[in-house]
Formats: sequence, structure tokens, C-alpha cells
Amino acid sequence: MTSSSSPSQDTKRLAQTYPEGLRADALMEEDVAWSPELGTEWDGDQFDRSDRAALRRVAGLSTELEDVTEVEYRQLRLERVVLVGVWTSGTARDAENSLAELAALAETAGAIVLDGVVQRRDKPDAATYIGSGKAQQLRDVVLESGADTVVCDGELSPGQLVHLEDVVKAKVIDRTALILDIFAQHATSREGKAQVALAQMQYMLPRLRGWGQSLSRQMGGGSGGGLATRGPGETKIETDRRRIREKMAKLRREIAEMKTGRDIKRQERKRHRVPSVAIAGYTNAGKSSLLNRLTGAGVLVENALFATLDPTVRRAETPSGRLYTLADTVGFVRHLPHHLVEAFRSTMEEVAESDLILHVVDGAHPAPEEQLAAVREVIRDVGAGDVPEIVVINKADLADPLVLQRLMRVEKHSLAVSARTGDGIGELLELIDRELPRPSVEVEALVPYTRGKLVARAHDEGEVLSEEHTADGTLIKARVHEELAAELTPYVPAPAL
Repeated sequence: MTSSSSPSQDTKRLAQTYPEGLRADALMEEDVAWSPELGTEWDGDQFDRSDRAALRRVAGLSTELEDVTEVEYRQLRLERVVLVGVWTSGTARDAENSLAELAALAETAGAIVLDGVVQRRDKPDAATYIGSGKAQQLRDVVLESGADTVVCDGELSPGQLVHLEDVVKAKVIDRTALILDIFAQHATSREGKAQVALAQMQYMLPRLRGWGQSLSRQMGGGSGGGLATRGPGETKIETDRRRIREKMAKLRREIAEMKTGRDIKRQERKRHRVPSVAIAGYTNAGKSSLLNRLTGAGVLVENALFATLDPTVRRAETPSGRLYTLADTVGFVRHLPHHLVEAFRSTMEEVAESDLILHVVDGAHPAPEEQLAAVREVIRDVGAGDVPEIVVINKADLADPLVLQRLMRVEKHSLAVSARTGDGIGELLELIDRELPRPSVEVEALVPYTRGKLVARAHDEGEVLSEEHTADGTLIKARVHEELAAELTPYVPAPAL
């Protein structure tokens, strides 16, 4: 075994090898630990200065599998979640349906559902949502399943989130946060992204938490500046809240500006007396499929919740030739977060300002009546409760005939269709034609050819009953609105004696 030289011997060798003025430089050289002058003695592994300061990986500690596909899976692994709900009213089947819908929401968000539990209570626990004892049992479920997230079927208060996380030792989110996450993934337009961002900030503002320095106070202001310590100053979390409020105010201004453009287009349609029809309904009920079937709009169709968020307005024509607009709106869901209702109010105004609502419901769903009730609640919230409604029972090709009969018996103004196969679409178009508001004044006029614009307006804004071209002009009989009727009055033929 070779013994290393002592520090005093190394110093003597350095003194003999290097002149007096170069000793300091020699001590700083990276290869001074070994050189031909020092012989063959070796003082351990030597590293460059950058290598000594850098972080070094320790081999053998990684638990990643060597197979390439497994490595990719681990790097892109989705969140593994356990669902938990509180059953406060209704039947056990209602509670299970609600949790099944939560599972569909979680899968849409990109999570893997491992398990789901329901707790029967008169009302959610104020501290841990499900109670301290059941929270401990939920902790065992999380450990056994290997989940990293718990999703609660309800909107939790900030305190409930913190307390439940402390018990289960895993991330806890609620139904509202899950829906907001889905909306953030699917928003594509500038307006949609701004609306989702506003809703997320409204949800996040009361739920900000501070750890460590986040609760430390900044220096207070003072007239002298510098080291002034007049007041305690605001904490870091207060600063974050202030900045979020400023961003929310900016987003509201941007949404208001974008709403102006939408209002201008809507006023233009009203000026030309073009009736409007809005498609509303539960998410994944087939609204976009119905829009494509009626107008050929080519909107994205996917068997997923909230696949399309941005409203689409298309021009359509009734079998009798009347023009109208058809608007597809954002889908609704049970317990739709009020943050989203407020943020998407400008978009949902398409429903409130329409002349007719096509309320689409999934006939193949286990509980279509609950879908109808949830959508109607949101329709009332946006001020569209008085708009005439046609209940369109979609997916008739997949639905149970007994369920269709039950729905059509309860909903008197309803029609069963299949947007996929086209069954019932012709009857729906005829029903829309009958239900659209018609001009109130019937007039017959002989319009000179020099005033052909009046005839064109009668076709665009009214309902032409008959039309004949004569030597003196166009003899037209039509139902029109009062303003156009007043302009046609001078050309009404005098009654025959």
C-alpha cells in the first residue's frame, strides 16, 4: 500500500520546485496535487473547480425503470385520484350518479380514478367535510390505493380544504376546482381564456395560503423613504391578493370590451329582424352534434364533458324559407360553479337574448330529469326563464323507449331526435318554423320596381305569402313588422268599389 506524504513534506517539495514568487500561483493550480516533480504519489481523485462546485448525481438511487415505455409512462403519468362525496338528500342512486358524473369529470381532466366513497350525513362537516373519523378512514383508502389526490363532490371552504389535507396527507381539490381545470384545458378563443382565467382567480382569491416568509411583513412606508418604519406594512399573502384583484379588474375590462363586439353583432341581427335560436343543455348531451346536423357548422364533436366552450353562431333557414340564427352555447352541469356563471355571463347572454331555446337533453342518460332541472336553474340565473323552450331529447337511437315515453309525457313541448342518425331532424325543423316569432302585420302592396329594396326587406325580415310581378310593379302579400308595414302603406292598392 502506498502511503501519502505528510503536509509538511509536500510544502518542502513545493518550496524546492517553485521559486518564491510562484508559490501562491502553484498552490492555485488544479494539477498541483500531482506532478512529475512530486513523484508517483497520488492524493485521491482530483476534480476541476467547476466539477467540485456542481451537483453530482449518485448512481444507483433512481427508481425509474429501464424500459423506455415504462420511463415515458412514469414521466407522463396522470394524477391518480380517489373520489369522495357526501350524501345529504335524495336516494342512494342519486348519490352514486353524482359520484359517477364526478368520475367522468376527473377523467376528462386527465386523471385516473382509483376509488370512490360516499358518506351519509345530514350536512357536510364544517371542519373536514366528511367528519374526522371518516377522514381517517379516507386516509387509509388513499394509502391502500396509492392515490395522490382526493376529489370532493362539492365546493369546499378554504378551512375544509386545509383540514382535510392535514388528515389524509394528500392534495385535496373540490368539484369547482376540477371543472375550472377542465375549462382551462378546453378554452381556445381569447374571450374563453379570459373568462376562465377570471373564474379561476375568483375561486383562488379566498383560498390563498401563506407559509414561512409568505406571512412576513414588508417594510412600512414613510415620508422620509429609505429606512422609514412608520407602519408594519402588508404581508406577502396580502400583496398576492392585491395583485390578483388588479388582474381580475383588468380581465373584467377586457371581457367587457369583447362583449361590446358581441352586442354589436346581436343588435345588427335585431335591426334586420333576424330571429335567433339558442341551443342549451347539459354537457355532452349532443348540442354541437345537433348544430352540425342543422347547419353543417363543422363544430368539434367529442364524447367528452365540456368538449366545446366557445359559442358558435350559424345562419340557418326554415323549411318555409325564413332565415334565423342558431347559437351553440357552453354546456351546463350539476352544481355549476357560480364563478363560471358570472365569468361566462356575456356568453350565456346568447340564451337570454334569443327568441327560442332548444333545450337538449341526453335521452340515454341514467337521470335525464336531473339534467333538465340543472340546466333550467342556470337558464333562470342568466335571465332567460321567460324565453319559449323546445325540449329536444337527443340520442333517441340509444335511449330506452320507456324513458323516451316518460320524458315526452312529462315534457309536453318535446321531440325525440338523433343527431347521429338524423332521425327526427325534419320534424324539429318544422317545429322551429312554427315556434319562431312571426311578424304581426299582414299587408298587401303593389311596390314599384324602383323600390325593389322594400320587396327584398319583406323577404329578409318578414314572411312572404305571395308575390306576383305585374306591369306596374311587384304585387306582394306578406307578414311584416310594424316599421316595414308603415313604409309599404303608400303602395297599398285602393279598395275596389
